[in-house]
Amino acid sequence: MNPFWTVSLFWIAAAVCVVVALAFVLPALMRTRGGADKAARRDVNIAVYRDQMKEMEADRVNGLLSEAQFQSARRELEARLADDALTPDDTPEPGRVGSRRLGYTLGAVLPVAAFALYFLLGSPASLVADAQTGTAQSAMAGAAGEHDFMSMIRKVEERTQANPDDAEAWTMLAKSYAATEQWPKALQAYEKAAGLLPREASVLSGYAEALAITGNLVLTGKPMELVQQALEIDPEDIKALELAGINAFREGDFAQSSAYLKRMYGLLPPESPYAQDILAAQQEAERLAQPGVPELSASPPAADRTAPIAPGATIRGSVDVAPALKSGLADTDVLFLFARSGPGGPPVAAIRASAGQLPLEFVLDDSTAMNPGNTLSQHKQVTLVARLSKSGNPMAQPGDLEGAVANVKVGATGVKIMIDQTRP
Repeated sequence: MNPFWTVSLFWIAAAVCVVVALAFVLPALMRTRGGADKAARRDVNIAVYRDQMKEMEADRVNGLLSEAQFQSARRELEARLADDALTPDDTPEPGRVGSRRLGYTLGAVLPVAAFALYFLLGSPASLVADAQTGTAQSAMAGAAGEHDFMSMIRKVEERTQANPDDAEAWTMLAKSYAATEQWPKALQAYEKAAGLLPREASVLSGYAEALAITGNLVLTGKPMELVQQALEIDPEDIKALELAGINAFREGDFAQSSAYLKRMYGLLPPESPYAQDILAAQQEAERLAQPGVPELSASPPAADRTAPIAPGATIRGSVDVAPALKSGLADTDVLFLFARSGPGGPPVAAIRASAGQLPLEFVLDDSTAMNPGNTLSQHKQVTLVARLSKSGNPMAQPGDLEGAVANVKVGATGVKIMIDQTRP
């Protein structure tokens, strides 16, 4: 927070505390209660006299008092009541005047004394210092979390060194290396874990992924052999299904790719962004598996449009990549642009282009629908996600470049999407 606002909020809070303290002390001192006390005392006396009168009437009815005795006692009681009720109020007590003076004095002295003591015994300069160091401490918190994770990895490394046949430790170490993208180390750890656990599907699929990533993203050969072994052991191994779907998509076997990805999507929480990426890839593979269907383009010609376009159901704009990321691009990188029904919703429309076409002018309408039953014209607004993939797969992968624009109204023009983030 800005130091100015930090100091200002502190003094405002301090002033409020002083006002609250005075609100408890001053009313009792400032209130003149002499007249009120006397009035309350008279009310009590009158109530007592009234009770006495009722008792006398009851005694007369019961024969305990004669009529003469009752009238005599009644006149005496009424005389005492008149004297008490008509006695004039006394002048204000001197003590009350003094209490009010004490209240005025405390109201003026208490705030001054409180702030003076703070400046004398406290540390006002720490307010500014704390405000200036707050940002640095927040940044250090993230570094501390990363340090803890790396410390955990070192402990697992020590465990594998102490017991080289600890399969659980090797598996944990391999997954930790993969999570931190230390793929050469992950490959070595997975190789060791696979030797100790040759029938563990998650180890085999992780081993296949590490082989592919360290081998320039090539899945053919040993990686796919490991994937098939993993699926034979566990047909629902998510990593194996993903790698199998990617490989089938690359090989042009779109029907098989759609089958793998559809099975994988059924195992994921449907509202998660990852699941929505898989659904988008599955629908694209299913679309391409249909005979005579061309690949998506940035602006399909009118002859290729297979769905009627509702009036106004068009989004026009451009996609570009941030200057800092352009140096790592190749013309063979594939650009995917998805329109989703929300930040994590299912894909509504999509186009495919190459990185060499950037900056790209695009048109999204019902002809670019991923599913004929869920078209752009059925929505009022969407989220646009642009992704650059080196593998050529619509499924998001670590290292892919992305950019997004949320809450884009259907019918909008001049929408600009900047690809400026790298997926972890």
